[in-house]
Amino acid sequence: MLAVHELATNSVRHGGGRGTCRLWRDGTALVCEVRDRGWITDPQAGRQRPTADQPGGRGLWLVNQLCDAMELQSSPDGTVVRVRMSDGG
Repeated sequence: MLAVHELATNSVRHGGGRGTCRLWRDGTALVCEVRDRGWITDPQAGRQRPTADQPGGRGLWLVNQLCDAMELQSSPDGTVVRVRMSDGG
């Protein structure tokens, strides 16, 4: 659930103050999708560990580390992040 919290926090902070969060089960996995009006221009967002002096980027990186899969689509119209977390079953 930490990953979902990080995505929701990022949506509020960087996505215009609001967004939508959907959760559902897909077989043995929990899927979370967060949509907002923000635009992430860095194609490597969440893929590379942030440096100690970097002012941001830890939230998406942490989400990527915690989840089995992370998809990120972003454009001037908004951002969609979808993560998948297996329950091990």
